Amino acid sequence: MGRTRIAIVGTGGIAHAHADGLSGLAERAELVAAVDVDQGRLDEFAERWGIENRYTDLATALREAAPDLVHLCTPPGAHHQQAIACLSAGVPVLCEKPPTLSLAELDDILAAERAGGARFATVFQHRFGSAALRLRRLVEAGDLGRPLVAVCHTLWYRPDEYFAVPWRGNWEIEGGGPTMGHGIHQMDLLLSVLGEWAEVTAVADRKARPTATEDVSCALVRFENGAVATVVNSLLSPRETSYLRFDLEHATVEVEHLYGYQDQDWRVTPAPGREAEVRAAWDTGDEDVASGHRAQFDALLTAHEGGLPLPVSAADSRSTLELVAAIYASSFTGTPVRRGEITDGHPFHGRMSGGAVPWPAP
Repeated sequence: MGRTRIAIVGTGGIAHAHADGLSGLAERAELVAAVDVDQGRLDEFAERWGIENRYTDLATALREAAPDLVHLCTPPGAHHQQAIACLSAGVPVLCEKPPTLSLAELDDILAAERAGGARFATVFQHRFGSAALRLRRLVEAGDLGRPLVAVCHTLWYRPDEYFAVPWRGNWEIEGGGPTMGHGIHQMDLLLSVLGEWAEVTAVADRKARPTATEDVSCALVRFENGAVATVVNSLLSPRETSYLRFDLEHATVEVEHLYGYQDQDWRVTPAPGREAEVRAAWDTGDEDVASGHRAQFDALLTAHEGGLPLPVSAADSRSTLELVAAIYASSFTGTPVRRGEITDGHPFHGRMSGGAVPWPAP
């Protein structure tokens, strides 16, 4: 079959990461269109990446460029309507995180999938590095024993001026603070390894930044398999790190990085007496593939070319987004929240703030 024809919608900073990732897969994919409401930004992006077809209107791009796949790189507040427009036109979507501003919006997208047949996937590129793939395989096979304890920390730093961009730190456009827009990558990787979560107890606060949203959250998460995890998301941490730790019966597996990892960023510590079997299981000789957009695009194109479900489906994304909603709900109501509790009619189903933010607007 021919190369997959891709349109990028939204030509800001993250769109360049998409174009760069696709440039390494040029034998399998081609950028046939770019879309942005800002003509100057659109032209600059298209010139940089050699894209001839340029549109300021998504509907026109879908009709005239006829892409096989759309990459949504717009601010989060635009994802819902744009994704449904693509799916309704029969065009699959790969959407930047967070996929939507609320569970209600993601449920609309799931309904559009069922109605039109086209599929929706979310960019959660940390799932696709070779070490994460290896860890999931070993956990699923039981080679490292049962998962017991985990740590998931996104400790980043963003100064006040970071929030000068109008859509940042805004519930209506960004959907939330570091829980929604920053730590979601690490939380998604956590869930991809440990499976479905069961209950969360959390706190969130606005400590220092001039935002409407939180700038820090902390949660205790119980999983269906019995494991427990601590989850911290911060924009107040001068020594920045993204850190995950999995304590299993036979080994501790850790990764520390900032915005992306390689195999060398992972560390495995066997339990006493388990050294030989753990080393043999971990040292599988897999190719060292870094996490990143290209790794996910490679998997996405393989699925698309084979007519298979797109990796990190809307259903996969919903589990992660539901955990985000539950952290906010537990924080703002002061009660634990169980998976499946936030459904249609629940205050936190329609918006992450739930109408219950305990601090005044800045």
